[in-house]
Amino acid sequence: MSVYNGERFLASAIESILKQTFADFEFLIVDDGSVDRSAQIVADFAARDARIRPIIRENRGLIVSLNEMIAEARAPIVARMDADDLSYPDRFTRQYAFLNEHPDYGVVGSWSEDIDEAGRPMQRTGADHPLTHEDMLRAITAGEQLICHPAAMYRKNVVLSVGGYHAAFRHCEDLDLWLRLASVTRMGNIGERLLRYRRYPGQVSSRHSTEQQIGTAIARLAWQERQAGRPDPTASLERLPPMSALDELFGHPGLSRQVREQVALGLRYSASALRDDGFDLLVNHLRDGGRQDGMWRTVARLLRYGEPVRAFRLAATLALVRAA
Repeated sequence: MSVYNGERFLASAIESILKQTFADFEFLIVDDGSVDRSAQIVADFAARDARIRPIIRENRGLIVSLNEMIAEARAPIVARMDADDLSYPDRFTRQYAFLNEHPDYGVVGSWSEDIDEAGRPMQRTGADHPLTHEDMLRAITAGEQLICHPAAMYRKNVVLSVGGYHAAFRHCEDLDLWLRLASVTRMGNIGERLLRYRRYPGQVSSRHSTEQQIGTAIARLAWQERQAGRPDPTASLERLPPMSALDELFGHPGLSRQVREQVALGLRYSASALRDDGFDLLVNHLRDGGRQDGMWRTVARLLRYGEPVRAFRLAATLALVRAA
């Protein structure tokens, strides 16, 4: 578990791990330079339970923290957990048994239950994650969800064999890892809800929605290059380039425009993205003659989100594009 200013939900997340029915584990927790009470909360729990190994240091970012913990882990099996979610008590038991029974699988996740800030169940709208490796490969091709990151358990040596988490893919580091692992091991999910996944406006995936969607699109491009037997141009990058540089990076003319359209159309449904720089990306996409699918509904959505100025700007852009 990596923690950065996570005091709000941290204690309950830690307790959900300490209550696992499978109790023979070490619990690595990195406090990644928090300025709230997170480090103290971790230290207090570590003083009461010897299974916790705290690493409290300056901020280096999530990907550095994840790779650090994998390197530090003494067990051959690693379970992921986030500081704002809750694991059901039998999560480790069920996943560890699965990996023992399926030695050809290097990663196993589980279905999850969405909860709100108060821990109340939320209605799910998306499909559940794929179960078998064959289902996983079909989901990759279709651009669907693969494994819920905080619900994942994997073999340490398999993850290290592909270089761990790649620095360039901030906020979608898990997808990039799953896509690279899909070529070297089998992956799947247990069809039970073993994790309670918390959704709220302040979570990382909400605050970085635009960057996450851009990274997701590039991760899938890199997967396509590897599938075609070509070198992955993102493999050694510390940071992803701007979308305008993708034609040159991948050597495929028109790729930048294609990715921008894909991302712009995906941002239509994200309140956080429409409130940040994702909105300008969407407007520029329209001004350059991009697809207008569902954009008038996005105007209405902006009004519901309490963004009348942006709703007016989008409506004016659509009117100008139509007049041209």
